Amino acid sequence: MQLTRLLGLFHTMDEMAQKLAAVQDLMLRYRHGLDFGKSCLKTELQFSDYYCLLAVHLLLDLWLEAGEESAVWQCLTLLEEGLTASPSNAQFKLLLIRIYCMLGAFEPVVELYSSLDAKHIQHDTIGYLLTRYATAFGHYAAASQSCNFALRFFHSNQKDTSEYIIQAYKYGAFEKIPEFIAFRNRLNASLHFAQVRTERMLLDLLLEANISTSLEESIKSMGLSLEEDDIPWKDLRDNRDLTVLFNWDPKEKNISEEHRKYSLEEETTWLRIRSLTLRLISGLPALGHSSQPKNSEKTTENGVSSKIDTVRTLLRQLDDTVRSGKWFLQKNIQYPVLGPPPSRMASFFDSGSCQSQISLFYLVSEIYELDTNGLEDSTAIQERIGNCFKSLLEQLTDQVNKCKGDLLEIREGSFKTHPHILENLVFFVETISIVLWVCSYSDAVLRPWKSSLQKKKKKKKESSVAMPPVFTSFQDYVSGLQTLTSNVIDHLKGLEINLTALKLEELYIDNNSLLQEEKKFTKTALGKVQSSYQHAVQEIGELLKKRLDSIKSLKV
Repeated sequence: MQLTRLLGLFHTMDEMAQKLAAVQDLMLRYRHGLDFGKSCLKTELQFSDYYCLLAVHLLLDLWLEAGEESAVWQCLTLLEEGLTASPSNAQFKLLLIRIYCMLGAFEPVVELYSSLDAKHIQHDTIGYLLTRYATAFGHYAAASQSCNFALRFFHSNQKDTSEYIIQAYKYGAFEKIPEFIAFRNRLNASLHFAQVRTERMLLDLLLEANISTSLEESIKSMGLSLEEDDIPWKDLRDNRDLTVLFNWDPKEKNISEEHRKYSLEEETTWLRIRSLTLRLISGLPALGHSSQPKNSEKTTENGVSSKIDTVRTLLRQLDDTVRSGKWFLQKNIQYPVLGPPPSRMASFFDSGSCQSQISLFYLVSEIYELDTNGLEDSTAIQERIGNCFKSLLEQLTDQVNKCKGDLLEIREGSFKTHPHILENLVFFVETISIVLWVCSYSDAVLRPWKSSLQKKKKKKKESSVAMPPVFTSFQDYVSGLQTLTSNVIDHLKGLEINLTALKLEELYIDNNSLLQEEKKFTKTALGKVQSSYQHAVQEIGELLKKRLDSIKSLKV
């Protein structure tokens, strides 16, 4: 059967009925084979497991190539069934991890990955299967735990290899020393290590830093620097095992060296975007509120470029990297489903989050200009800032519109998932957090000026003093942010109610081709997806409520 697929005979089947008949035949062979493995231990594989894997591969073709939505649920059904008979089958677990992640359900994936019991270097070679999706679908606590788990291996390796080198010297095994050093360098320059470390720091800021003061404390505790980039870009090593999933596809449909090259390019570009975003965020507290007199901005101090110059340089680099990312995505690279997963870059652009975040960092530059020049004779700057506020509200409104819709639809036994909505919501929360930090910086600049103007008003005993337009623009902006965030929180409540209702009602699976036993496993898979969506929506909602409370305190 493997040879039949390798020769491409399964792929030449034109009609869906033929492929479904082949799936049924494979599953009959699989279930018949289970009779010969009744005495197998739980740690042993069943003799007929490969038949089940081949059936799942065929169903994946139907789902991804023919768009047959029911096929993905049948995939999960067969894999869940296979796992009960063969609980130690790593291939079943790896396929379940990949499919659940593609459906946006991260909750069941954590337990599945943990049950793989990955050892030592495997945390670097197959860890991407988990960490690629960890921060994408709103399970913030599980994502933090997953990133910590991966980083623990890298940090312990840095300590352990030093011990190995000392022991090699001690016992005269000098030929081993270069091997230990090469191994340490390989892991220190790991692409996966750099990705997990960057995402973990962004996640920590997202969860812990609510206002500028806590942002500054978090950045200090992480040792983040606006000026320094500690990622070894020229020496980055892609240690991922991209063939960990068994594959019997013909050569033209299998993973190629070109796919590997494109995947590395895509992941590196995405890492640059995330790293630059992190460094730009770390620069916000460093800018502070300037107490310099008007027109006294210094470009250098003791030969070191000023903070704002560094921010602007990083912003230009971010613009260039985003352009490179968009150019790459225009190639429309399609990776094999059993090959490397695509990065989050396409979703980042499509959600509108990229444009909003770049606009926010440009706003920081404008606010700094206003802070340096003062309120007098800064009409043009204030006008630009007002336009930035209006443009940002429009961009954020567009982001909110892309978050609308149901995550899971069930119509007459047909299940349809919309994981992109969940990913868009996660990007919206991230953007709103950056909005809050930029607002906090703006508030720190504008509030002292307003206090000063009010004092002058009292001294002169004037009934009305014309306030500069930037104050009105900022207040309108903050009010708009409150409305948008409240709308998203209401939308999340609606999603949670819908998911709860679906979970409570008796699900009707209208598929006569499924056996009674298979229907049980379909319900199990569907229940896991529903539960994952529900908990993700709850975590996103809780975080957004905190952001809303902070935004309400920002009125100048």
